[in-house]
Amino acid sequence: MSTLPVDIYSVAAVREIDRTAIDDQGIPGYTLMTRAGAAAVSEAQAYFPDAKRWQVVCGAGNNAGDGYVVARLAADEGIVVSVVALVDPTALKGDAATAYNDFAASGGVVMPWAGQLDPEADLVVDGLLGSGLERDVEGEFALAVAAINSHEAGVLALDIPTGIHGDTGRVMGFAVRADLTVTFVGLKAGLYLGDGPDYSGAIAFAGLGVPPQCRKNAKAAFRRIDDDRMRRTLAPRRRAAHKGDFGHVLVVGGGPGMPGAVRLCGEAALRTGAGLVSLATHPQHASMIVASRPELMSHGIDSVEQLEPLLEKADVVAFGPGLGRSEWAAELYARIAGDERPSVWDADALNWLADTPQAMANRIITPHPGEAARLLGSDTAAVQAGRSKALADLSERYGGVAVLKGSGTLVSSSSGAAWLCTAGNPGMASPGMGDVLTGIIAALLAQGLAPEDAAAVGVTAHAQAGDSAACDGERGLIASDLLDALRGIVNP
Repeated sequence: MSTLPVDIYSVAAVREIDRTAIDDQGIPGYTLMTRAGAAAVSEAQAYFPDAKRWQVVCGAGNNAGDGYVVARLAADEGIVVSVVALVDPTALKGDAATAYNDFAASGGVVMPWAGQLDPEADLVVDGLLGSGLERDVEGEFALAVAAINSHEAGVLALDIPTGIHGDTGRVMGFAVRADLTVTFVGLKAGLYLGDGPDYSGAIAFAGLGVPPQCRKNAKAAFRRIDDDRMRRTLAPRRRAAHKGDFGHVLVVGGGPGMPGAVRLCGEAALRTGAGLVSLATHPQHASMIVASRPELMSHGIDSVEQLEPLLEKADVVAFGPGLGRSEWAAELYARIAGDERPSVWDADALNWLADTPQAMANRIITPHPGEAARLLGSDTAAVQAGRSKALADLSERYGGVAVLKGSGTLVSSSSGAAWLCTAGNPGMASPGMGDVLTGIIAALLAQGLAPEDAAAVGVTAHAQAGDSAACDGERGLIASDLLDALRGIVNP
């Protein structure tokens, strides 16, 4: 598979990059289309090595043109290729018309769509509609999408699966479910947001030889936290290091009956490399936690006064796991809310914050969509429908760094586009995952990372640990499964 770039763009931005390459750099549009087709054939052959009978389904515009190039080049490779068209190819314009004419000149034959696909095809190529789709897929196009989705063959989508909105990832009525999407010129936000990840399958990228200067004025919508950034941020430790070099994390939480959350958070901080980790929890839990994980310094506290000496020793506070909404929790909240140490807030700490909103520059908040809705006085559906805006609103209202959890977790940035995590899996939708994330981010803060770096790298480490732990299956994944996987992730 190709290496994915860091920047993720809106459809309009990719279109502008494309235009710059053609108009300013003098690269003919049909040259770019031919390169796209060649890249798609190469990626498809690598991903579907046993597929020797391809059916290309072409619709309108340049997406259809890409499909005709794929058909011609695949046939040149000795693949048995058939083409079905939903739009009369003689009605195509520009580069798409050239692509069809070259396919026809090579002996290619196009069959009009008659409601069904070749049942013997072992790869179906989606060249129906491109990334500029702005209205629902209907009529014969919807029927063609249904036929592709019900076919037993593998599915390759060109640029973006038909029916997925290029900016939001929303399904526009009906959408192709691809096994592999080869996207061109720039990564589209819709591949990673909303329903996009469920429909895109594996993603391969082809830059098509577009010079870097064509991207100079194109503003990215998001940035990926890639492996190179992980390696640079999590550099090897010097041989003379000692535990005092890596900070002291204090986890505050674990109200009556909820010891598991602070235990998970504390161990995640240890596994991520914090030098020392203390827990300030309800007295009924302290001895139990020490018995199960003696490396954690667990303290039972009845009052804020008992918290003070623990705070004095701490470099970073992880606040909220299992906190609850009791009077005990209210007293702790009142004290921590005024503390100036770097901190990571999650769970009921966020619910208390929603009751008494205040901004704080040295804090990282990590809400899931429901918590974000409470913090913004909104509802979960609105947050999910506008995740970028919700992230910006959280950062503006509460200061510091905001992490909006979910599929495609977002991390706010003061220096450019927000960070978007492209790792992780549905198995991570299970109890305690947020507690582990809080511990990871707190440990990175304690080791000297800036808040934005700690949040972005922490989110990615958490997601990659989840992917590693899910290698035997996503269903049944639990939060503690990530703890052993973390060591390999934070030592790249």
